[in-house]
Amino acid sequence: MISAVERAHLAALAGFDHMTTPRLHSLCAGRSPVEAYAIASGDAPPPPPIADALRRFPELASRWKASAQTATPEDAAARCESLGVRIVVPGDREWPPQLLDDPRRPAVLFMQGDAGALARRRVGIVGTRNPTRRGAQIAARFGHELAAAGVCVVSGLALGVDGAAHRGALAAAAAAPAAVVANGHGEPYPRQHRALWEHVARAGVVLSEWPPGTAPEPFRFPQRNRILAAVSELVIVIESRERGGSLITAREAAERGIDVFAVPGPIDQRSCVGTNSLLEDGATP
Repeated sequence: MISAVERAHLAALAGFDHMTTPRLHSLCAGRSPVEAYAIASGDAPPPPPIADALRRFPELASRWKASAQTATPEDAAARCESLGVRIVVPGDREWPPQLLDDPRRPAVLFMQGDAGALARRRVGIVGTRNPTRRGAQIAARFGHELAAAGVCVVSGLALGVDGAAHRGALAAAAAAPAAVVANGHGEPYPRQHRALWEHVARAGVVLSEWPPGTAPEPFRFPQRNRILAAVSELVIVIESRERGGSLITAREAAERGIDVFAVPGPIDQRSCVGTNSLLEDGATP
């Protein structure tokens, strides 16, 4: 169990500019978050893996030093406390057990709501941000029927299929959904889903790998998808174009031995090209 001070330093580090999960793991390997913060801020010499990264990316040191001036541990802790966000690390009771042995597990999670939602059976529902009416209706139906049966519906709170699945789930009295988001708490993304985000947090749990205030930059969405896949027992893709985040989630699930299901669609419907390809590759209809 790490202290509140160490959690604050870890939360601040997670918000540093150009801080990746592997870099954060390297910084914290064999040392406390306080020591890791001193290294990243330039107040202590870097260990070999980080020194190598700094040589290859010379601007990294200046970016981290600048981040240390704005992403202070005190500010990170205060922001989490004001939002009711908990800083959770491996070994904590609330840490999702599905992530303990994951090959690309996060170093820290920021959690709002009840982690007990992830103790239920869990089904990930993902798909395009621009579904057909049929796709949105199927997502809502699956979300509702699963939640009514006591299943935790896991999604990314994105527009389209994700939002429809969570709205369907929340219409069930027993709902305890989980959302894995690609930005920090405090500024729900997309803005249209602010009320949905808050509803999911009250009924279930919202997880992020990044501290409050982190912007939803494009590279964060594929990273988020590995966590969404890892905490699910199976993943259902409702509709997907030939490329997109839901196919990344499906691939992440398959790499972990998690079953992937796909909803068949018309062969002339672009939003079904990806799901039909998944079926061709062996996904379960």
